[in-house]
Amino acid sequence: MTAADKRPFPRLPALESIRRIHVIGICGTAMGTLAAMLRERGYEVSGSDAMAYPPMSTWLEARGLTIQSGYEASHIPENVHLVVVGNVSRRDNPEAVATRERGLPYLSLPETLRAFFFPEKQVLTATGTHGKTTTSSMASWILHATSLEPSFFIGGVTVNFDSNYRLGSGDWFVVEGDEYDTAYFDKVPKFWHYPAHTATINNVEFDHADIYPDLDSIRHVFSRFAEQIPDDGTLWVNGDDQVARACAAHATAPVRTFGLSEDYDIWGQPHETNETGLVARIGERGTAGFEIQLPTIGTYNLRNFLGACGLVSAAGVSLEQAAEAIRSFEGVKKRQQHKGTVDDIFVIDDFAHHPTAVASTLSAIRERFPTRRVWAIFEAKSNTSRRAVFQNQYPPAFVDADVVVLSQPWKKDDLPESERISIPQMVKDIEALGKRVLLIPGVDEIVELLSAECRPGDVVAGLSGSSFGGLHDKVLDALRERG
Repeated sequence: MTAADKRPFPRLPALESIRRIHVIGICGTAMGTLAAMLRERGYEVSGSDAMAYPPMSTWLEARGLTIQSGYEASHIPENVHLVVVGNVSRRDNPEAVATRERGLPYLSLPETLRAFFFPEKQVLTATGTHGKTTTSSMASWILHATSLEPSFFIGGVTVNFDSNYRLGSGDWFVVEGDEYDTAYFDKVPKFWHYPAHTATINNVEFDHADIYPDLDSIRHVFSRFAEQIPDDGTLWVNGDDQVARACAAHATAPVRTFGLSEDYDIWGQPHETNETGLVARIGERGTAGFEIQLPTIGTYNLRNFLGACGLVSAAGVSLEQAAEAIRSFEGVKKRQQHKGTVDDIFVIDDFAHHPTAVASTLSAIRERFPTRRVWAIFEAKSNTSRRAVFQNQYPPAFVDADVVVLSQPWKKDDLPESERISIPQMVKDIEALGKRVLLIPGVDEIVELLSAECRPGDVVAGLSGSSFGGLHDKVLDALRERG
């Protein structure tokens, strides 16, 4: 991807003349959220999806949105004013074809956000290979807790709001900056479309192997993003990540740092993990700092918080105010989410599927539960985790688990078997590290194992970029049934 790949912002009818909008791929998490936001703004919204089933279909229906199953040219209303095209749609999608043939205006998801929700707002964007969902969620909660009435659009459901979006009356709009590509007609990262006034780059690693060939291509898109920050804005970068700092060096806006060194503009140092989270000391460069209690665990979450502090500083929120606000932060679903405890067996749901995320999550869990037996249940389902690119990086990521259970990878017809990760090889490599490892293909069989072998005091961490077939709730139900 190069700057030349980015299409000019499309010409649209006057926004006040747009009343009816059709969404292709409405049951995707981000697309469904966008549809609900448009509906809340008063637009008439229709939509279609080949995967029109719960929970997203019922979530949309509860918000007054009608969904057509499958993709047909006839699904696009005759009197529609705009079509929003999801990333799931290919060029030959019947509705995409009909949109072009009828000469209808069409936008991607980030273009729609930019046109309908960002004008007259100051946009705060959290980016990075890891942590952007938590960072943007923390920033949104801090702004809300300090009565600044933010809007936000995030890739995860915040527990405080029980939502991944909010349309607030304040000046600030927090958005999670996704580096994944935008649409079939706009093959550039989503965050290139966001007019960020202030932003973070949390970290930069190789990911999304289905669209990026190597780390250099990812460095390019983050460097290009850094160039877009206006001179009166600020780019906050994780000073502990050398690749992120190299990308930030392309910015013309002021660049400030956060991280674990007192030499950074905002710094933090972890002290201990306790029953309620992480105790740390934070401060600004040149100060002694002060002690805080984070309601999350893991050094990486301390960095996420420091990045959020950088974002909200644009709104005049001090470190002291942010520290007080974060005490009531309840986290994000699927990020160290405590799903329940039965018979003193602690069940956690986490989104971790990249090797770095797996290692960081399990390390944090080990710090929180140093004497308990930790089960790591891993599903290779994401576009990156299913590929062989991280074959050698996954095994050491499980070092903090006592027992590792691997399921068979989710298969797609368009991924040649030669390119798929070898789960049997992972088993051998993890066993070589002295761990007990089990390869169990199905979720129900995994649940049977856990029900039979888990004992009081165990911690079960289900790690997957998806719902993992309902693993976590099934485990809790099985533990209750065994008495």
